[in-house]
Amino acid sequence: MDLGIRGRVALIGASGRGLGLATATRLAMEGCHIAICDKDTAVLEGALAQVKAAATSTGETIKAFAYPVDLTSAQDIDRLAADVRRDLGPVGILVTNSGGPPPGGFEEATDEKWVFAYSLTFLSAVRLIRAVLPDMKAQKWGRIINFTSRSLREPIPNLIISNSVRLAVGGMAKTLAGEVAKYGITVNNVCPGPTTTDRAIELAKARAAKKGISYDEEMAATVKGIPLGRLAKPEEQAAAVAFLCSEPAGYVTGISLLVDGGAVQAL
Repeated sequence: MDLGIRGRVALIGASGRGLGLATATRLAMEGCHIAICDKDTAVLEGALAQVKAAATSTGETIKAFAYPVDLTSAQDIDRLAADVRRDLGPVGILVTNSGGPPPGGFEEATDEKWVFAYSLTFLSAVRLIRAVLPDMKAQKWGRIINFTSRSLREPIPNLIISNSVRLAVGGMAKTLAGEVAKYGITVNNVCPGPTTTDRAIELAKARAAKKGISYDEEMAATVKGIPLGRLAKPEEQAAAVAFLCSEPAGYVTGISLLVDGGAVQAL
């Protein structure tokens, strides 16, 4: 299936590893020019090589660049957007993504943790969108996809900070979708369920410690609660993003798409 996005410039947040890198790789395979970024500069060289190799494997010729960025910094995000525009051209596809807030319950959530999570998870999405929206409006085309969480539909125990700030992203995105639709821009969220990423391992270890059980026992319990009987692969989350970026998905906007193997029981 031709997604119709060959030659589009795609900027993917926190894309040195995990869901961000899987998404960058997938969009490269579709012929997009790719901008990856990460706070951990040590991972960027390998991630960039993976993106370029993926494009080559499907016969695509693309341009790809990697940028160091701290997504909690407004100045870094503004500089990132300017650098991508200079190196690749105006952004047509934006995938917002960031490391998740720390796990824990209400009494463990200090002011510092709340403020950090707000900056990392919510404000990074707002600032990235603000930085690229003028170019999307000028192109009369754009795709904005936010990696959020299944907690948009069903709160996750021991993740009170994440549950709260990700809802803020969802509310912002839903409202924005109505504001920018007239410019040919769609805005959607992808809500991953448990996926084989470093973040999933971190959260599983935190849950296990809180319950006083082993990591393996916690992972077995997690899988038991997923009707498909396994965790998602990052590539499966990336495939959902790629579809929402596509021309065939041009009439889909303002949704939060669960990619969770049926784990969430809410309608």
